[in-house]
Parts: sequence; C-alpha cells; structure tokens
Amino acid sequence: MEHMVRKHIFFYGRVQGVGFRYYSVHKARQLGLAGWVQNLYDGSVEMEVQGTEEKIDELILFLERQRYIEITNMDVKTQPLKEERDFYERGY
Repeated sequence: MEHMVRKHIFFYGRVQGVGFRYYSVHKARQLGLAGWVQNLYDGSVEMEVQGTEEKIDELILFLERQRYIEITNMDVKTQPLKEERDFYERGY
C-alpha cells in the first residue's frame, strides 16, 4: 500500500473569488483524496488534505495551473492521519 500523509496547508495570493474551493473539491475527489477546504477572513484559503504525497502534489499543481488562481505562498504542516473518505468545502 502506498504511504498516506495528511497536510494542513494555508494558501496565500489570489485564492478567493477565483474558483479555488470549487476546483479543489472537484480535483481532490477525482484523485481520491480526503479532507476539506475553506476560505478564511484574511483572504487566504485553508486546506487539510490526505492521500499520497504524489496525489497531493498533483492537486496543488492543478490549482496553480488554473487561469485566475495565483498562489504566492503556502504554509504546509504534516498532520496525523484521520478516518476520512471524502473531500468537501466547509466554512462560510
């Protein structure tokens, strides 16, 4: 079995109002990832995502290639794995 990891990521840049959460949920589900994504009041986006390192990297690269999304910085920390099967949008 492939090595699973869970990442807690803050995305900074032009990441709100550009389809970031929509694209995240769609692609994460396609890749079989679990976790969630939400907008924060400071204009950043927070995500917890669980899967293989390769699939998580694929999700981030996909987001970076979207037309209106511009990620200028990311703060990434490794988290303990959770029993989670789906990827969804949460928050306001």
